[in-house]
Amino acid sequence: MENGSGNQDSLGVYISIPFCRSKCTYCNFASGVYPVSEHARYVDRLIQDLTDAADWAGRKGVELPRGVDTVYLGGGTPSLLAPQLLEGLFVALRGTFAIEPDAEVTVECAPGQIADETLTAFQSIGVNRVSLGVQSFIDREAHTSGRLHGRAIVEDDVRRLHEAGIANLSIDLIAGLAGQTFASWNESLAALVATAAPHASIYMLEVDEDSRLGREMLAGGIRYHAELVPHDDAIAAMYSQGIETLAQAGLAQYEISNFSRSGYASRHNLRYWQRRPYLGLGLDASSMLHEASAAARSVLRSTTTSDLRAYLEGAGAVEADWFSPDRQHEEAWFLGLRMNGGVDVSALELEFGNERVSLAMSVVERLQAEGLLQSDGNFVRLTSQGRMLSNTVFQEFLDLAAIRC
Repeated sequence: MENGSGNQDSLGVYISIPFCRSKCTYCNFASGVYPVSEHARYVDRLIQDLTDAADWAGRKGVELPRGVDTVYLGGGTPSLLAPQLLEGLFVALRGTFAIEPDAEVTVECAPGQIADETLTAFQSIGVNRVSLGVQSFIDREAHTSGRLHGRAIVEDDVRRLHEAGIANLSIDLIAGLAGQTFASWNESLAALVATAAPHASIYMLEVDEDSRLGREMLAGGIRYHAELVPHDDAIAAMYSQGIETLAQAGLAQYEISNFSRSGYASRHNLRYWQRRPYLGLGLDASSMLHEASAAARSVLRSTTTSDLRAYLEGAGAVEADWFSPDRQHEEAWFLGLRMNGGVDVSALELEFGNERVSLAMSVVERLQAEGLLQSDGNFVRLTSQGRMLSNTVFQEFLDLAAIRC
């Protein structure tokens, strides 16, 4: 198991905070620029969901562990919430669940949007990890993408977070932003390394057709600088350079997009890839919980509405689906392969049986021949080429049961 993993019987809690000061050109998340007046209503709704969580789990027939070892506030920009709203939310969270003393508590922040009062609130509610959505240390690239910060602001925020006692920092970069060059990309990587942050995430730009940039790339236009987005081959080369640069700086890749020093892997994100239970609260938040019956261990995956008005008016999970052992086995492959540690074949045989795993191994053998997977003993992993084509690889593990036919 990767470093940083927690109690196997505990729960992770993800809380979606969808509020932003500006919308990035490439973003298609359920987030946006909403009136500040909506913040208190939204937190009230979250608190109601927390209050109702046990009843909801009972109606659905799923286990809801009371012990919590990871909490993650994502978005959006959670640091935009007023300190009293953050504090009230955590009072409700601790009233519903038992937050473990060594729990990892992460808040996503946008550079330049962390008030002094918010930092004080972080300390009082137990935040011990911050993820900074930097995306680029080059001011021009950041502004072109809709970010409001520059490099000096990022560096000042890193200093302030350290002074507040939050040294466990993660910094996000995106390879492939409009106007990005190899020179500017290397400058961003060097600036990231200079912060001494123990965790980093590097994403290759994926332009969704529902984002402003995506619509412009499909229809043509220059407002969002679609013509300046690097070619896919260039983006892939930037990503490869990022892996090399971070490795040399002591940040080892442990998942397709994530890198850390020893002991600093994101415990919350690991539970997604390791298929450990989590409860998602708020707009467009996902949950994965095990069936309460010991006899039948199906898994319930659910997602809340992405419509803010509907959520505020009381809409709960709008999509819920029970995953059979066949579907869980498929998930185990495409989630497990995201991690550099790969998939433990013996563990899957114990969990799902030899027959199911043998179907997957026929796919593994074919993808090994194509240079996309490698196996050393009992573990199957993506090759470097496989990471570049990971979505193609993952697709091969869907509907494995059909191979029986």
